[in-house]
Amino acid sequence: MAETAAALQALARNVRAARTRAGLSLDELGRRAQVSKGALVGLEKAQGNPNFATLVRLADTLGVSVSALMEGPAEDRVRVVSAETVAPLWTGPRGSEARLLLTTTGPAPVEVWRWRLEPGEEYPSHPHQSGVVETVSVTAGRMTLVVDGAEHTVEAGQTATFDADAPHTYRGSGTGSCHLIMTVHLPPGPAA
Repeated sequence: MAETAAALQALARNVRAARTRAGLSLDELGRRAQVSKGALVGLEKAQGNPNFATLVRLADTLGVSVSALMEGPAEDRVRVVSAETVAPLWTGPRGSEARLLLTTTGPAPVEVWRWRLEPGEEYPSHPHQSGVVETVSVTAGRMTLVVDGAEHTVEAGQTATFDADAPHTYRGSGTGSCHLIMTVHLPPGPAA
């Protein structure tokens, strides 16, 4: 429970700081990110439980990575993260999940995600800001990647990459769980 409270405090602090840096009022951030002002007020007070889609919209609007909104202060030069110690940011009713493991630093950060998709379960994503590129590497099973309405099968041992400024969906296909590593390559700029 203390970890959840600390995570909410870090999220509140980081959203407020990013909003202030961007020179946005709560009303303007809410309008641009399609999040109610009340939800933003609660979030900046470390109250509530924002869903994954809300975090992505806020990050895109503020020009930062999702993990930049969630991370506490930097700890060491080398950071080792176990997926089991990171809470899922998205879970599906059949047991699918997505965990943001970390984001690299520098002028063009990369988010590293670990996903598990159960057969027939999907996660639809809204388009990201221009310049965002996603790479999906399937380590076990099979998935269907839908980008701008076109379906692509990606199987164990295969990697797909695409410009993520179009609607896209990840869907578990086949008979067993699909495990994958996804990287989100953010454009150079304020996301560093």
